[in-house]
Amino acid sequence: MNPHTPGYEALDPSDPSKYIGFDIDLGETIGNCLGFTMTYKPVTFAALLTRLQSGQADIVISDIYATEERAKAADFITCSKVFDVVLVAKGNPKKITGINPTMCGTTAAENTGYVEVPLIQNLAPACKAANRQEAAIQLYDNNANCIQAILSGRADTYINDVNTVDQAVKAYPDKLEKASAVTLPYSVGIGAPKDKPEFRAAVMAALVAIRRAGIEAELLKKWSPGAENLETPQLIV
Repeated sequence: MNPHTPGYEALDPSDPSKYIGFDIDLGETIGNCLGFTMTYKPVTFAALLTRLQSGQADIVISDIYATEERAKAADFITCSKVFDVVLVAKGNPKKITGINPTMCGTTAAENTGYVEVPLIQNLAPACKAANRQEAAIQLYDNNANCIQAILSGRADTYINDVNTVDQAVKAYPDKLEKASAVTLPYSVGIGAPKDKPEFRAAVMAALVAIRRAGIEAELLKKWSPGAENLETPQLIV
């Protein structure tokens, strides 16, 4: 996991040797259901799937969007849905409203490997047609560094799921704000190795049971994404 997303996975402020968040509790619950104890390895976001492919990890639970492109490297079991929103400096001085031409001439901070990166890059023709500079992208290893880029003035925006952005605004209410929703729906998934179909099936069966028991909805409420983000588990392979 990439433990820099409060609400999903982050260091426990009362005990830095432990992790807390929705993904942590969900992983523990899956382990309890299937009879194993989950241990965690912190890595950069870009290394999540490569660690899984190399056999250095058995599972990825880290607020990772389950996309067809990523499913080339791992099988995914969807567990919740999210919507992207725009994080900007207080007052939104550049008037950014989403991944659209309002980003022309601005700088976005994003994580290496994030789905938003190619979407921002694809704005280049529209910016050129408007005789404006294309949006620049600064790549970082985790959400915390992206947020710091806005706080320091190095970047103008950071686009990610609503819970992550809300947590950032809560931490810096006088310096950051949520500009608007991009309304790009994504499914968050649990990554499993492609060469272990029995393990993937077991994880999915556990997730289905956890959802039916109402446990996942309670965890979503506990960690702020909200039960409205609940999604019926499905496979993306």
